Amino acid sequence: MTHPSTLSHRPATATDLPTIVTFPQDANELFFAYPKANWPLSVGQLAASMAERRDSTVVVSEGRVAGFANFYQWQHGDFCALGNLMVAPWARGQGVAHYLVAVMERLAREHYKATRMKVSCFNANSAGLLLYPKLGYLLDGIVERRDPQGARVALVQFGKALKAETAA
Repeated sequence: MTHPSTLSHRPATATDLPTIVTFPQDANELFFAYPKANWPLSVGQLAASMAERRDSTVVVSEGRVAGFANFYQWQHGDFCALGNLMVAPWARGQGVAHYLVAVMERLAREHYKATRMKVSCFNANSAGLLLYPKLGYLLDGIVERRDPQGARVALVQFGKALKAETAA
């Protein structure tokens, strides 16, 4: 596992897009991260998503873009909803998602005064289902959705209260 001190983050830029679109390894992974996208993920699709979302952020590990996420909903003083969370295949299992979720929680508090973060995860995304409860997210609900083939899937919704940052 990469030590979090070797990870950094910054706002995503247009030059990051060709790298980020390679993160989903198949249509299922793309569906988990970006359900409205068509396989394979293109720079155009990701740019369109970033244009309608907020705080698109990348994690950098050893000089390489290792993760990406943004907010697809934001309500000032209330909540932010995490979206498009993707980790590069070479960086998986190294704490990138943990680090990125913590960064996005901080951005939600700082930029939107959010008191709650919402995340959603499809039932077949075992990595996500295991990650979010470990980070303190609690089950909010389960709603029915359809996958690209029209099959019924469960979208598992989690939430977490964001505590105010305390001055050190």
